[in-house]
Amino acid sequence: MDGTKKHISIITPCYNEEDNVEPLIKAVGNVFLKLPQYTYEHVFIDNGSTDKTVALLKNIAETNKNVKVIVNARNFGHIRSSFYGIVQCKGDAVITLVADFQDPPEMVETFLAKWEEGFKIVIGIKKKSKENPIMFAIRGAFYNLLNKMSDSGEQPVKNFTGFGLYDQQFISIIRELDDPYPYFRGLITELGFDRFEIIYTQPERAAGKTKNNFFTLYDIAMLGFTNHSKLPLRLSAFIGFFSAMVSLLVAVVYLIYKLLFWNRFEVGLAPLVIGVFFFSSVQLFFIGIIGEYIGAIHTQVRKRPLVIEKERVNFNK
Repeated sequence: MDGTKKHISIITPCYNEEDNVEPLIKAVGNVFLKLPQYTYEHVFIDNGSTDKTVALLKNIAETNKNVKVIVNARNFGHIRSSFYGIVQCKGDAVITLVADFQDPPEMVETFLAKWEEGFKIVIGIKKKSKENPIMFAIRGAFYNLLNKMSDSGEQPVKNFTGFGLYDQQFISIIRELDDPYPYFRGLITELGFDRFEIIYTQPERAAGKTKNNFFTLYDIAMLGFTNHSKLPLRLSAFIGFFSAMVSLLVAVVYLIYKLLFWNRFEVGLAPLVIGVFFFSSVQLFFIGIIGEYIGAIHTQVRKRPLVIEKERVNFNK
């Protein structure tokens, strides 16, 4: 490493990305050919791939000293693995870059230019995307809801996936966090660093299929809610109180009506059945919400490590 040049870490989490890792390494290398004022390392953290991803990365690392590899002992989930990879980077600035080219490598140069202007955090905001328009709309609706429900001062950035540049000052702070299941996207606003936002259009995935599914997306959505808002818990109390008042009012009205029209008025089973199912569903919904918060507490209490490494490649060079 040349001590006279600033050193940049590129971190790429990957899982079964055998078709993308080699083209990405070349693309990043081409970017830094135009930036001789920097040295760089391209760190891959593999989250238990079952294809040829690890073998390809090891072969490339034998001849490319800039490529470094962390191999996890198993799949620890994209949230923990990505965060662990970020905090392992020692560069003056750390840039996150997914393996499927949906984070455009050519934006690295722009990120670095804004970093040199003094911004500690420079992030990409995808105002448009070439992904499935239905999914993009659902993501947008989620961010709108999360922002409205978030506590003041901690509203997450809309349409932000984590793609960006982070000064080592920021990295050194999050490295000290004792959080076994961190919500990295929320830390950007929670820690209060000045940031610069760059608008871009997210391209389609280069090759292969996305590894995200309903459960992984739901996981990160609930993590966002439990980290940034107590409103769902408060809603359960408010709605419970409101429902109790409505139930009491209906009971009083029924009683009065029955006393006035004793022989003619019959309650019937339909209102009772509908009422029981309605209030039962409301209870189950909010028990589920409370369960998410309890699950988050349980994760924190166990204090499990983010990741267990199987091996490292090129870190001694």
